[in-house]
Amino acid sequence: MSVEVGTELPEHVFRITRADLVRYAGASGDFNPIHWNDRTAAAVGLPGVIAHGMFTMALAGRAVTAWTGDPGALVEQHVRFGRPVVVPDDDRGAEVTVTGTVGAVLDDGRHRIDLTVTSDGEKVLSLARAIVRLA
Repeated sequence: MSVEVGTELPEHVFRITRADLVRYAGASGDFNPIHWNDRTAAAVGLPGVIAHGMFTMALAGRAVTAWTGDPGALVEQHVRFGRPVVVPDDDRGAEVTVTGTVGAVLDDGRHRIDLTVTSDGEKVLSLARAIVRLA
């Protein structure tokens, strides 16, 4: 794959439901009730049940690997958790949108991907970057 600075990744939109949060909790072992219980989330000042930050980060990684076509091409990923993704208790859940642009061509076939990850019009991950090695 030949890419240059400014190359845009296709937009990916992911829907997250409460069922996804339950599945992620089981896979990750993170059963913190802020990810499934409205009362607990409200008691700690959250606007509602929120998605696991690492789940949101994984969705960003998934968008990158979909673009590369090779999960092994993702060699580094960095984010700062900015805002929570609130997941309503309904059939629609929440949407997370991931876009990206090649921000730098590095050595050894590596490229830095600058990511924008939003939900409900708000940036939820800041300083989101991935390093990929392209063949």
